[in-house]
Amino acid sequence: MIIELNYFLCYNPSIMRRYIKLNEYLKDKFGERVLKIGIDGGFTCPNRDGTLDTGGCIFCSERGSGEHLKNTESISMQVKNHLLSYRGKRANKFIAYFQNYTNTYDTVENLKQKYDAALIDDKIIGLAIATRPDCINEDIAKLLNSYMPKYSVWVELGLQTANEEIGKIIHRKYTNNQFQKAVLLLNQYNIDVIAHIIVGLPNEDEKSIQDTVLFLNSLPIKGLKVHSCYVVKNTKLAQMYENGEYTPITLDYYLNTLSYIITHLRPDIVLHRISGDAPKDFLLAPDWNLHKKWIINGIDKKLESENLWQGMYYEKAGDNNATKI
Repeated sequence: MIIELNYFLCYNPSIMRRYIKLNEYLKDKFGERVLKIGIDGGFTCPNRDGTLDTGGCIFCSERGSGEHLKNTESISMQVKNHLLSYRGKRANKFIAYFQNYTNTYDTVENLKQKYDAALIDDKIIGLAIATRPDCINEDIAKLLNSYMPKYSVWVELGLQTANEEIGKIIHRKYTNNQFQKAVLLLNQYNIDVIAHIIVGLPNEDEKSIQDTVLFLNSLPIKGLKVHSCYVVKNTKLAQMYENGEYTPITLDYYLNTLSYIITHLRPDIVLHRISGDAPKDFLLAPDWNLHKKWIINGIDKKLESENLWQGMYYEKAGDNNATKI
């Protein structure tokens, strides 16, 4: 049975909302445009500093997925400079987004100082924290909850894949069980969780994508970020690529897989991203990842031409007869 979705959740033929986009969701919630301020909080990662290992995930660059950020200014100055620049004129409301590395990997006292340093202007209405599931505990959840209800708070957790064997290959150094526990703990404190997954990881097959969607649908997450696996310089994945051990996916493969994810995803989950911003100066492959419009226009065209929308196959997601990628 195909789920009939209402206006708020997703698809409506009159407005063509075939999936819930973050910008539209935020505009519905706050009544106007809301943008993010990317912040480098000066964090590191237990998968880099020797606590778990020193290599990091195989796809993660030296900047910890924050190639566009510069760690040359204080947190408050980063926010001030953003608001004073042309970017600060593009909206009246902003979310302070702690982006690169593991932004809960510190003492609670230090975390509070860093988060407080970003919340320095009335235009800041939200706090977003990107981190690892093994770096969430109850004290951190309590701290994040203390910023509510004055601020909208969410935590972004990297899952990447629900395939545990691929998890070992990509060197993420945490389990699905740890991810699930972190999600449930944050939910106890009313903190929204945004999951990250990557399409095109080494040894990926159709079942691993299906299992990842099923796993996400089973958890009380509020949002999802999806992007393709791209190869950047000075990573383990770059070595694998150069040695012929990894072949990047094609744009067609990504669009087909993204279409599967959207149509089988629980219909209340907000799509925060469907394309990663590959750093031009660091990118090795695939070239198409530099063309964000190809991805966004490509999926919009595919969903429209095939009359697809978010959650339309959600009830069949666990069925062997579910649509194939």
